[in-house]
Amino acid sequence: MTAITPTELHTLSNAHLDALEEETIFILREVAAAFERPTLLFSGGKDSLVMLKCAEKAFGAGRIPYPLLMIDTGHNFTEVTDFRDSRAKELGAELIVRSVEDSMKKGTVRLAHPGESRNVHQSVTLLEAIEEFRFDALIGGARRDEEKARAKERIFSHRDSFGQWQPKAQRPELWTLFNHKLQSGEHFRVFPISNWTELDVWQYIARERIALPSIYYTHKREVVDRRGLLVPVTELTPPKDGEEVVVRDVRFRTVGDITCTCPVESTAATPEQIVIETLAADVSERGATRMDDKTSEASMEKRKKDGYF
Repeated sequence: MTAITPTELHTLSNAHLDALEEETIFILREVAAAFERPTLLFSGGKDSLVMLKCAEKAFGAGRIPYPLLMIDTGHNFTEVTDFRDSRAKELGAELIVRSVEDSMKKGTVRLAHPGESRNVHQSVTLLEAIEEFRFDALIGGARRDEEKARAKERIFSHRDSFGQWQPKAQRPELWTLFNHKLQSGEHFRVFPISNWTELDVWQYIARERIALPSIYYTHKREVVDRRGLLVPVTELTPPKDGEEVVVRDVRFRTVGDITCTCPVESTAATPEQIVIETLAADVSERGATRMDDKTSEASMEKRKKDGYF
């Protein structure tokens, strides 16, 4: 693919964003009308910030009718969690944070070894939060272009009383008709930006001037090259014997637990520059940055069946 130049960027149409935004706003309002105790999953990442912007347009600033929920591994980037807190405070939104560390103290999460990633264990803490607050709908920022398992999922994704997803028992979604029926103990995961792509997200961020955590843009960071991924050098992810630590200009395409999230080499400092890079990308953001998705092609689907986001 021939990358678009900065001077040609103004010719790139973003008219389709109006339709995507309209669909997202419709779904956010549908959730508010159809469920008693919904919540919006809010990590402080770009996708949840796009949803939050659409929620502001759907209901008005300071009037979002459901709380924000964050499942914190305790190993998140401080730039992201600090931004999460400040954005929720700015909106006057209720922010609920539940920690994997709390689940570890209760004994519901047990690590195989101290260095094990806590990312997969978020499912347990999430299910505990659902039970605690009796949530019947959780609005998430997953998109179909991210990963194969997410491409299979409906916008209104039914979960059974164990929080599990059954890919072969999904409900049909014809036009904009959604089946909201639930049995006791069941809930829905709702994905209003399912039909967006990474490029759409960045075009929307540029158009709406949405503020993001700084690590989404170019910065210098110590990294090591490990199995084709640039692993950030931190206390949680130190270099292994024989690995060379180098300083690179990088940015994060997606953010998550430090132990499984990698940056990509980049000098893009603005949304417009990231749009240009995204047009030329031939690997999905999760494929290029997530160590936990490298274990097998079915790793995400297995986690989702167990209650993952």
